[in-house]
Amino acid sequence: MTDFLLLATVLLISGVVAVPIATKLGLGSVLGYLIAGIAISPVLAWLHVDVVSIQHFAEFGVVMMLFLVGLELEPSMLWKMRNKLLGLGGLQVGGTALIVMAIAMVFGQPWSIALAIGLVFALSSTAIVLQTLNEKGLMKSDGGQSSFSVLLFQDIAVIPMLALIPLLAMPELVSEAHHATDDHGHGASLSLVDNLNGWQTAVVTVGAIAFVLFVGSYLTRPLFRFIAVARLRELFTATALMIVIGIALLMSLVGLSPALGTFLAGVVLANSEYRHELESDIEPFKGLLLGLFFITVGASINFSLLAENLAVILCLTIGLMLIKALVLAVLAIVFKVRGQDRWLMAIGLAQAGEFGFVLLSFTVANSVIPKEIADQLMLVVALSMLLTPLLFIIFDKVIVPKYADSQQEADEITESGDIIIIGHGRVGGIVNRVLRASGHETTVIDYSSTQLEMLRRFGVKVFFGDGTRPDLLHAAGIENAKLLVIAIDNKEHITSLVSYVSKNYPKVHMVARAIDRTHVYDLWAAGCRDIVRETYDSSLRMGRSALEGIGYSREDSENAVKDFNDRDREAMVAVADLYKPGVPLAENVEYIEKIKAVLGQWELEIYNAKPNDSEHPNAETSPSQPQG
Repeated sequence: MTDFLLLATVLLISGVVAVPIATKLGLGSVLGYLIAGIAISPVLAWLHVDVVSIQHFAEFGVVMMLFLVGLELEPSMLWKMRNKLLGLGGLQVGGTALIVMAIAMVFGQPWSIALAIGLVFALSSTAIVLQTLNEKGLMKSDGGQSSFSVLLFQDIAVIPMLALIPLLAMPELVSEAHHATDDHGHGASLSLVDNLNGWQTAVVTVGAIAFVLFVGSYLTRPLFRFIAVARLRELFTATALMIVIGIALLMSLVGLSPALGTFLAGVVLANSEYRHELESDIEPFKGLLLGLFFITVGASINFSLLAENLAVILCLTIGLMLIKALVLAVLAIVFKVRGQDRWLMAIGLAQAGEFGFVLLSFTVANSVIPKEIADQLMLVVALSMLLTPLLFIIFDKVIVPKYADSQQEADEITESGDIIIIGHGRVGGIVNRVLRASGHETTVIDYSSTQLEMLRRFGVKVFFGDGTRPDLLHAAGIENAKLLVIAIDNKEHITSLVSYVSKNYPKVHMVARAIDRTHVYDLWAAGCRDIVRETYDSSLRMGRSALEGIGYSREDSENAVKDFNDRDREAMVAVADLYKPGVPLAENVEYIEKIKAVLGQWELEIYNAKPNDSEHPNAETSPSQPQG
């Protein structure tokens, strides 16, 4: 028991310390876990820990990840993304796998090993890339959306890869594995298909898949309704684990990948009313097991092997990243991804991915790739992931400035109007429709070519380009504009644009989108006086509905919300001049004292305005509710 507790403590401490530091440095959680594993590898060796056994246990986190991926894949979303998903993603995986396979065969590898290596290296790091894109506000760009399509296809492609890899087994490696099993005295594992012929195996396999689909479609709803009667949260968690583990077990018994079954079950349950319950129950276990898996990967890196083959492994790593970047750059041209978005996709997805660790372990376990080769390839995967943050730094420091100073990728703006809208997403699009419906002509600038091509089909006057660039604003007629609507979703870019326009074109009325409350203060300090918080109005409407839901009349609810809105706006104006850009709110003493004074006055007024029991039906149960 003591040994287990000591091991658990070491693993948890390494993750708790390394991951926040890595995240703070922009390296991402996956690299944090890898670094943690590298750091504690001497300790694990000293404790004589069987890292490989722990890794096999932790691989179930990947099974859970694919179940959650399936839950996210609603058929309607897949249909909308079909062109880039199948075209861009499919060609990237297929093209990269074939090129890597050809190169491996040139260097003397059999076709089966070469194909397995190509499949492993075709994948990129979903965890690192998506986290980085979200942190940098690039997820909504063409490059971000294209990268997401490729990563999504790769995640889906893991399923057929897991089914295909066992078919590539090398007879001599299988023989060695059997001898090793006999030497250790292990018995045969449970199986439903061991003594069946080909057609019987096929029938049992198809029946197992059909059973998974049947369970997901028809049994989960009555099962969860039955569990709900007990009103015990832990039973929901136990049931979710039972479903995932049970399906994984069934797939293993018929000789298929456990990930295949859980993925199919996830897709079937994507439209279920229990989808979010399943996600919330499985997510913590998935996160912990994946973290443990990456720690074991870091701990199992053979540094003596790296030192002995340093030049070879570095050449393989750099060569792989160049091949993937070239394939992605060509596909970006074919699919009309332009400018810095093309570089974002090519550079951002050039690494191997976390599923590479899983597939390499899987290939060794299934006698496809010799362990000596797999160990070297594991180092290539790890090094390529470790280099990824450096690639994003190169993108920020070299690629972005180059395109910021270049006008070649932007449309030539031949017409200008009184109203300019920067950004035509879910916010700017509605503003544009309101203005056009009122009879106004608008000039729209957006950096998503896909979005603009769709708008042009409807006859909307739009131009491609970075609306924060001074030269593009000049071409759009900012000197003569009456109104500038800033609806992009990058906080820093919005603030920078507001500051530039307020200093150089003070007569232009600006309506700026604020991401959050502190951003309002940043925009106020930058010179904008017409600021709209992107979720504020919808939150007020939800607040009004909440009041109605507990018994308030529509009139009382509207008055309460109006009173709150008026007070909140007054409070924001009262403290706006005390806000210091760049200084954390917790360190701004004057701001804090003013807020406390305003809230104290507000609470006093609310208390004095409380209704008597006879004035409101809910006065007894909710006496402190604000009234208009």
